[in-house]
Amino acid sequence: MKSPILISAVFVLAACLVVFAQPAPITPLEQTLIAQSRAVPKAEQTKDGGVLEQLLSDDFRQVGSEGRVHSKREFVDDAKEGNLTDFTLYNFKVLPLDDNAAIVTFDAVIRQPEGDDDFAPRYQHISDVWVKQGDQWRLRFEQATARRPID
Repeated sequence: MKSPILISAVFVLAACLVVFAQPAPITPLEQTLIAQSRAVPKAEQTKDGGVLEQLLSDDFRQVGSEGRVHSKREFVDDAKEGNLTDFTLYNFKVLPLDDNAAIVTFDAVIRQPEGDDDFAPRYQHISDVWVKQGDQWRLRFEQATARRPID
């Protein structure tokens, strides 16, 4: 008699673990902002300043991995030079602040041409601040933080 109860309890416990182990479903807002955050380095890689002009707010600022603040113009001009050759983005997290602003954080592996004195650190943590202007989400602020090998 104890065996069927024990087996049932094990199945219930296993079912609970499966349910709780599932990641929360991604919301439409999260999908949109993650896609937008992915589009920025893609535009840098393809040297597409036009796409960046559309994605970035007029008052955009970036704190680069070297710690310097860059304006929208500097960011777009650097992208047109095409130093970003490849990248991998992962571990996205979206934190809505209100209906018109959200923070997206993610990790990145950056690849640039070998021998470039100004190359970016290979591993970075990126924080993006997105604001809604009209019906469009625009990147207003980005900070790239170099990750140390011990992180």
